[in-house]
Amino acid sequence: MAAKAGLSFGCVQRMERDGHNWRVGSLRRVAQALRLPKEGLDFLVEQYLKLLPDSVEDISMRMHLDGFDSWKIHLFNLVDRFRAEPDRDLIRHPPVGELDSRLQALIASTVEMICAEVGQRAPDWCRGIPWLDTPWFVSGMENLKAIALVESPAFFRKRNIYVLGNFLNRV
Repeated sequence: MAAKAGLSFGCVQRMERDGHNWRVGSLRRVAQALRLPKEGLDFLVEQYLKLLPDSVEDISMRMHLDGFDSWKIHLFNLVDRFRAEPDRDLIRHPPVGELDSRLQALIASTVEMICAEVGQRAPDWCRGIPWLDTPWFVSGMENLKAIALVESPAFFRKRNIYVLGNFLNRV
């Protein structure tokens, strides 16, 4: 691969590691070595750069790339931004399809709740996000499960997600 792309073996190894910042030129060379269409890579890079920061699309892409446990920071970036400026463009598009189903459901429930807070109708894509087969207690703490069962807002319960009543509150 490295030889076909005209890159050093070490460069290709670094590109395969999580957290490596790739150069677009190196990506183009690898794409060419893999016989992928040049336009496809350019399209993906362009689309990624066009994402509205802290939009549902953006945060879900970041959650997917950064790993499951990164959801808190990204989700609350969306919540904070929407509460500061309830811009429909932030919630217009659904989460990326590759995202874990629990996180898709959590995003949809959160979007429904923050829309209700400002008196807006939730986007239609929220209705297409199904409930989870297995209950998800977001806190992960065994001693908080009973409280989450009681306090969890309906937006979350309907998708089999259980959070504390103050889940979307910031201190």
